[in-house]
Amino acid sequence: MSCFLCFSSASEDLGCRRGDFSRKHYGSVELLISSDADGAIQRAGRFRVENGSLDETMDYTPGTWRRTDVHLENPEYHTRWFFKYFLGKVHQNYVGVDAEKNPFYLSVVLSDQNNQRVPQYRAILWESITNLLSAMNMERFEKGPREILNPEIQKVRGSVNFKFGVLFAKDGQLTDDEMFSNETGSENFEKFLNLLGDKICLQGWAGYRGGLDTKNDTTGINSIYTVYQGHELMFHVSTMLPYSKENKQQVERKRHIGNDIVTIVFQEGDDASPSFKPSMIRSHFTHIFALVRYNSQNDSYRLKIFSEESVPLFGPPLPPPPVFTDHQEFRDFLLVKLINGEKATLETPTFAQKRQRTLDMLIRSLYQDLMPDLHKNMLNRRSFSDVLPESPKSARKKEEARQAEFVRIGQALKLKTIVKGDAPTSLVNTGLCRKEPWESQSFCSSFAYDIVCGDSWGQSLLVATDSAGVMLLEALPPVQVFDKTLTVKQMHVLEPQDLLITRADKGKDARLYVYRLSTLKRGIEERQLVRTKCDSRENKLEKTRGCHLYSINTHHGVELRIVAAIRNKLLLITRKQPRFDSISSVGISTGTSDSPVEEFQYIREICLCDTPVIMALVDGPTGENDHMICVAYKHQFDLINESTGDAYRLHHVDSNRVNFVAAIDVYEDGEAGLLLCYNNLCAYKKVCPFNGATPMIQPNSSDFHFSWNQMPNSIGE
Repeated sequence: MSCFLCFSSASEDLGCRRGDFSRKHYGSVELLISSDADGAIQRAGRFRVENGSLDETMDYTPGTWRRTDVHLENPEYHTRWFFKYFLGKVHQNYVGVDAEKNPFYLSVVLSDQNNQRVPQYRAILWESITNLLSAMNMERFEKGPREILNPEIQKVRGSVNFKFGVLFAKDGQLTDDEMFSNETGSENFEKFLNLLGDKICLQGWAGYRGGLDTKNDTTGINSIYTVYQGHELMFHVSTMLPYSKENKQQVERKRHIGNDIVTIVFQEGDDASPSFKPSMIRSHFTHIFALVRYNSQNDSYRLKIFSEESVPLFGPPLPPPPVFTDHQEFRDFLLVKLINGEKATLETPTFAQKRQRTLDMLIRSLYQDLMPDLHKNMLNRRSFSDVLPESPKSARKKEEARQAEFVRIGQALKLKTIVKGDAPTSLVNTGLCRKEPWESQSFCSSFAYDIVCGDSWGQSLLVATDSAGVMLLEALPPVQVFDKTLTVKQMHVLEPQDLLITRADKGKDARLYVYRLSTLKRGIEERQLVRTKCDSRENKLEKTRGCHLYSINTHHGVELRIVAAIRNKLLLITRKQPRFDSISSVGISTGTSDSPVEEFQYIREICLCDTPVIMALVDGPTGENDHMICVAYKHQFDLINESTGDAYRLHHVDSNRVNFVAAIDVYEDGEAGLLLCYNNLCAYKKVCPFNGATPMIQPNSSDFHFSWNQMPNSIGE
């Protein structure tokens, strides 16, 4: 038997970079002074300036840098632990007070150690740091901790959310009054906002609101919102907050952005223009400024970070030079830098004391809310030592019913949290899809054609029909993109990669086609002629002739991989790294061809024992010879190693007739699993960790299955 204990106190890794400190990576502290038009000193402040390089005059080649270690620091381990190991499973929760009258909250779960059938207890002590050591002295508890049996207790924990300011500054503006008085932004600023997140309507908004009014439009009509790795982010955009012609200081805008710990300043103009300084902003609350500049000549963003000197060092360090031509890469880097920066600021003495008081209040409130339940029913007063052995036989049925209801509520809460992107382990990076999966969105109330396949494209839906070609449903009437000469059977819209992938035609004439979304969008906006099959000759992936099925990897942050099935042969295709001298970050070629075909390369062929009916690609944890392909044929699901072609039996279907529906890859904390769907059943199989090139496939305590009332036609993710 083993035991793990996780504390809810803050991690100290943000303040431990003193030994790694260097001006090259994290900049140096400078006294920054701002002056008015007459040269008089307005304000001054000491900030650490990160600019990616000591030498501002050095020559640089945009796009030569590649990410190495861009990750969120100081993760909320207690929240992640609870979500992964506790929520939706039978576990115990206790509340009590120590000798100093300080309440604490304890969660305990019994599980298998590494799925080897070894009993293991995991525990989370939800306690403020000042009382942590005293609470660990079990003899000093004034009263023994009592278990809370109410299943609603599982709802008290959530993800950590952030609000960031976004301030638009025109070229030459040197005061905060000028910047906050910009009624509208520029085209480049709007492009930047679209990169940050989704434009949402505040009225009726049910997600994280970041202090904005979601009832009466007093803080504007719209805002920018996104979800990044389980964190909800709301942006206070200066041009979207209320503007007042009478109030030159724009107090309403400053009230929100001035109270944000981190603010992005998007400044127009080139590098030769006067640059932004934090001392231009009158705020005692904002500790970090991220200066963003856009260069239209090479379609790149340049980043500079100002941190108040009391803020501990935080990563990732800016690349030398801090110039990004890959827009998605820039978005990931910027959001991680902002989140890490706010977490680091919370470790400063001023914010640490405030957070300490808030945590104490939350735990005391929880204790006060839960203690009445303990006095209502004496059966609820189970002590910590009573719960570990098995329940008495006389009470076993009642206990099993209580546990079943406890698990049901926990699993429903976990499912709702996952599909909304709120899960602490989630990698969901968008916000508009944050609805229940059964909530439908109507694109067209009366569509005259049968839909073969489709995929979302921004706020629109791209669908393929048998008799009318491919159509874009965004307004009435639908817009035809391809005519009926191109019979599309499968499609994927990959907006971050500016790609549309389709499988068209059938039999020996079937092939994969690849298009640039930007080219298609331009044709729609310019009302060009509807494309035909003949117009797609330059978009064919020729070696895929005869393809009856294809699949792509769902983690678009890594290298795009396509597997095309041609009878019992699998063809592995990858997309080459784009050359930045010929391709922009959104994929628009500066050459003569609008086709991305030349960007794809054929890696290898793999022969199977039979023709696959279903396929799914599984990303390995290292990307080094451990990617897998899940295929379904005959009465089984197999895993195929992409590098060696070796096959491993994953799941056998014990049924005379098998109708394969789907294989869906899912990931939690880097561990891969597969949801295998056939007939009216779904079975979840964990296939990670990998051992070199060989996956560990064995009965696992995390495996489960469920059934549908009827056999589904398809299952989406």
